[in-house]
Amino acid sequence: MTQNPPRKALVIGAGIGGLAAAATLRRAGVEVQVFERAPELRPGTTAVSLMCNAVLALRTLDIDIAPGLAKRGQVFEELRFLTRSGRPIRALPFGEVSDRLGASNYAVHRADLQQTLLDALGDEGVIEFGATAAGFANGEDGVEVTFEDGRTASGDLLIGADGFNSAIRRQVAHADGPRPGNYACWLATVPFAHPRMSRGYAAHYWGRGQRFGLADIGGGRAYWWATKNVPPGASGHLRRGKAGLEGLFAGWADEVREAIRTTPEESIVRITAQDRPFLRRWGTGRMTLLGDAAHPMLVSLGQGAALAIEDAVVLAQHLRATADPVAALRGYEDERRPRTEGLVAAARALSETEQLEGFLPALARDLYFRFVPLSKLTAQNEGVLTWPPRS
Repeated sequence: MTQNPPRKALVIGAGIGGLAAAATLRRAGVEVQVFERAPELRPGTTAVSLMCNAVLALRTLDIDIAPGLAKRGQVFEELRFLTRSGRPIRALPFGEVSDRLGASNYAVHRADLQQTLLDALGDEGVIEFGATAAGFANGEDGVEVTFEDGRTASGDLLIGADGFNSAIRRQVAHADGPRPGNYACWLATVPFAHPRMSRGYAAHYWGRGQRFGLADIGGGRAYWWATKNVPPGASGHLRRGKAGLEGLFAGWADEVREAIRTTPEESIVRITAQDRPFLRRWGTGRMTLLGDAAHPMLVSLGQGAALAIEDAVVLAQHLRATADPVAALRGYEDERRPRTEGLVAAARALSETEQLEGFLPALARDLYFRFVPLSKLTAQNEGVLTWPPRS
């Protein structure tokens, strides 16, 4: 693989995708400057699943984040699916799959994942805070970003990794509105112990038009999330405090009710369940998009963080292999579109299945998932978790 002279990349956003891009691009010999709108890193109070495909992808660039994840997060060997009362529906053996593939799956606090990526980057000094991107301009030999405070920055490449409401995407996609998921979602991390919650516990509880997720993220902490169907387009407007959530999940499994009960009101975060129609063109000239800025997805597959990291790896590989930066960006986009489009669609389809509200549809869902051959479900999961992806 040809090693090209260093080029300078401007990365907008210091979230998971932006930090992964900075680390991988530096491994490819590209100088990086990261711009973050917040005055400091603000990882929030939530957690993520970081699946083994992301760990395997980074290893292709000799970046091994597994030790940091093992220290800060928690490996999970299986994902349990339960009824609202806690009766088993099915357990998926993720540990068996990850053993075959050669890397573990982790539940990890977002702050801990960001710190692990910062360790891989090795230089927090490349991040400039308080810089809100307003737009960009392509030139023949470079690209310039303008910030809301009037500052500008110039480089050879621009990577828009500024999340769901990306200012960089907005200039490419114009009036590209969100697509509602039609359910509200609440999340929290909290110190938590329960007799049913063993080390590495990860479970989804299915009701009718409601779900609850509960996972051990290490250090005596749990991550939980809750959903509730709402009328189309209303998920961004539903407001319900802790008392309301306790009412919604009354009668559910004891560990579900206890997780909500022990969480301080101020620790509960409400988010809008939404994605966007898949974008056919991610970039123009010397800019491209990455992660949620390129392909935001609903959370049912737990692949949002992993796909952003995959993007970063593939982008670095193309820039290392191709002397023409514009050709490298288009090559990256062409390689990533089929996989990300398929997983965005799969996440929405799974989300719609999990949120079924009618008695008979929900019953059929549970029965299908209980009795479908495990080999079929395992093969589907292995197809997603394998890196490099199978063609």
